[in-house]
Amino acid sequence: MEIIIHGDKIKITSSMKDYIEDKLGKLEKYIENSENVRINVIVKVSNYLQRVEVTIPLKSVILRTEDTQQDFYAAVDKAIDKLERQIRKNKTRIASRQSKSNNYDFTVEEIETDEEQTENKIVKRKKVEVKPMDEEEAILQMELLGHQFYMYKDSETNKPTVIYKRNDGNYGIIESE
Repeated sequence: MEIIIHGDKIKITSSMKDYIEDKLGKLEKYIENSENVRINVIVKVSNYLQRVEVTIPLKSVILRTEDTQQDFYAAVDKAIDKLERQIRKNKTRIASRQSKSNNYDFTVEEIETDEEQTENKIVKRKKVEVKPMDEEEAILQMELLGHQFYMYKDSETNKPTVIYKRNDGNYGIIESE
């Protein structure tokens, strides 16, 4: 596994890097072909809080989590625990998706913005290449990312579609015409 660690408003020390690598090492047993996996870790500081974001793009899914704590090491522990729970919870669903040999590569680009922002301004922009998939796979992707919505291309209609989680726990779909 290749682990890329970035610090935002914080300098990553060797002990912090070693701790992150050690904790992520225990996820290696869940990931096939782990030598080809590139894990992105971003550590951010805001006031007195430490935020750790971990993203693991695999062939058919993207595993992502983040956690915020006052202590850096506690934030890392919580984030890795969340990832491990995600993997165990969805292990059979992920395995069935990977066995269909669908290779979905998503490209995500983030645009950094200045700290001095005014209200009602776009502060983050992501570009995602949408790939064809069915509703079940879109729900899996959305849950693994921890988002409330997910954009994909419907494999039956070949049109851009958004699936979202409703307040009642069910899902809704917005289809384009």
